Amino acid sequence: MATTSPAASSLVRSSLPRRARPPFLASSTSSSNSRPYGIGDAPRLQVQEPLDASFSSLEIIGHRRAILSCFESLRRPYEAFPIVGWNRHVETIFASFFRSLPAVPLRRECLRTRDDGAIALDWVVGDERLLPFDSPVLILMPGLTGGSDDTYVRHMLVRARNKGWRVVVFNSRGCGNSPVTTPQFYSASFTEDLSQVVSHVSTRYLKSKLYAVGWSLGANILVRYLGQESQNCPLSGAVSLCNPFNLVIADEDFHKGFNNVYDKALARSLRKIFKKHALLFEGLGGEYNIPMAANARTVREFDEGLTRVSFGFKSVDDYYFNSSSSNSIGCVCTPLLCIQADNDPIAPSRGIPREEIKENPNCLLIVTPQGGHLGWVAGGEAPFGAPWTDPVVMEFLEHVNNNASEENSNIESFDQSNGVQHSNSSSVSVHIQ
Repeated sequence: MATTSPAASSLVRSSLPRRARPPFLASSTSSSNSRPYGIGDAPRLQVQEPLDASFSSLEIIGHRRAILSCFESLRRPYEAFPIVGWNRHVETIFASFFRSLPAVPLRRECLRTRDDGAIALDWVVGDERLLPFDSPVLILMPGLTGGSDDTYVRHMLVRARNKGWRVVVFNSRGCGNSPVTTPQFYSASFTEDLSQVVSHVSTRYLKSKLYAVGWSLGANILVRYLGQESQNCPLSGAVSLCNPFNLVIADEDFHKGFNNVYDKALARSLRKIFKKHALLFEGLGGEYNIPMAANARTVREFDEGLTRVSFGFKSVDDYYFNSSSSNSIGCVCTPLLCIQADNDPIAPSRGIPREEIKENPNCLLIVTPQGGHLGWVAGGEAPFGAPWTDPVVMEFLEHVNNNASEENSNIESFDQSNGVQHSNSSSVSVHIQ
């Protein structure tokens, strides 16, 4: 079963002031002497939104959506693979069970957290020798109970690595066979582990720009982190995929019809992880209900018995309401691409914070007509290869990275002409203010 993120919170419209124009998207409104990334002699972009017919099947929201016109991966309309793509549940399950799993040798690094917990980081074997020290670094964040062995993670890893990016998979506590050393897992609200991972990676690769891609629950955590860090975020760009955004709405839909199948499957995965480390939770008092968590038949029961108590919430609904990344969109100052499927059974389309994304010039949203949850069985590699989203994700990340490098070069040239020097040991990231 696909590792997904059912847990959920409410849509709170941001009243924050509008953000300044993002430097990473400046090319979309550039002068007639500029050229869009990756197109050669393609027509210059002077429009406010894509006009190509290939976009007719997509819902696109964002101040700088015109940059998508220069993406080769979006030159053709979105077309779901026949038979598989006709139904959102068929597509979700097909992708989970039949998508290929690329073989990639990984090297594990266990990172001790500040509260004495443990995180497992999986790096590609040999990259420390083969890649330049300043190669951009991409942090991958799987969905609920997911890890580096998930097919969608591996395909993204391979694509980024083939582009010369250094990739690391962030396996949350207990996921991907990572160790659990304290009576606490992770949650939709908890960003501390990601903050420590970003700090650790940036310290190791001082000259590299850092980026992140998150799926489902991982996407929710990522967007919350972006909003929390706001103008001080050390990431230069990010992508959110199948984000449930509004966890209250997601939780409502999770108990309807066929969605109960996903609920039970995820609860089973959570129980399996819990039982491996059950002794750590013996004797916990207060509001903990360890028997409920150990025997949870739904994700909500697991969250009631353990998760919401671990992270200090009064109830499951309080946990879902206050953990929704829809609340964080207004504070995001990092280039962010969000890709959702309109028929996603687990991350409902009605929960997408469209207005908040529209008002924040740092954010772009693409909604495909089909795709299911973590499916997107479409494009040139369908039905068994990489999801349709992967080429779009990499084009966005490379666009941001190239513009960030160009921005940095311009700053260095200006400073040198004015007698100002920068240390080469510090990392450079684009902060949109």
